[in-house]
Amino acid sequence: MNNLLEVNNVYAGYVQDLNILQGINFCVAPGELVAAIGPNGAGKSTLAKTIFGLLTPNQGKIIFKGENITGLKSDRIVQRGMCYVPQIANVFPSLSVEENLEMGAFIRSGSLQSLKDFIYTMFPRLAERRRQRAGTLSGGERQMLAMGRALMLDPDLLLLDEPSAALSPILVNSVFEQIKAINEAGKAIVLIEQNAKKALLMADRGYVLENGRDRFEGTGQELLNNPKVGELYLGAAYKN
Repeated sequence: MNNLLEVNNVYAGYVQDLNILQGINFCVAPGELVAAIGPNGAGKSTLAKTIFGLLTPNQGKIIFKGENITGLKSDRIVQRGMCYVPQIANVFPSLSVEENLEMGAFIRSGSLQSLKDFIYTMFPRLAERRRQRAGTLSGGERQMLAMGRALMLDPDLLLLDEPSAALSPILVNSVFEQIKAINEAGKAIVLIEQNAKKALLMADRGYVLENGRDRFEGTGQELLNNPKVGELYLGAAYKN
């Protein structure tokens, strides 16, 4: 099977000649849920931003659906079927839930009703609050709305950057359930996540990043069972 996304030996950073990513290799197959975990400063969010064109690699290539998208701007990457949900500032607070969803479909033409119906079926809480301003939603509801808005473009690949950040344990569980449902609906997902255990438990495959490099790679279960990964990133007391 050809990969949907390939990141080949990519170096990138925010300051010229100072790379956060140090030769990252990373791939995603169609329909796959791939988690990227690691300590703070490992380069996880930098990887997502580089894939999505918010940062331009200083070296290496990014291939999406067989096309070299290295250096393309985000708007052109969106048109090719990839969407990104950042950790913060991911909804329009003054707009209603429904208006946020409609803003997500800015490059689509024709009726949006079937897409909105799909989102409301997947996120029933958003359907209940469709007329409510996004700024009044809970943290978990805002994350659901951000994911729903991205799905309005019917992407082939969804990049999620720390979707569980700052959420209560109950809301974390709810958001992870929705991520799993999105994946089971056929969407490939790259999940950048600090909650390593939960991410790996539901991931098809995972990468452990350290100092801008992909130190470990394997299925979610393999990484959970790897004693080195457990000691360094999951806590020495973690037992599968």
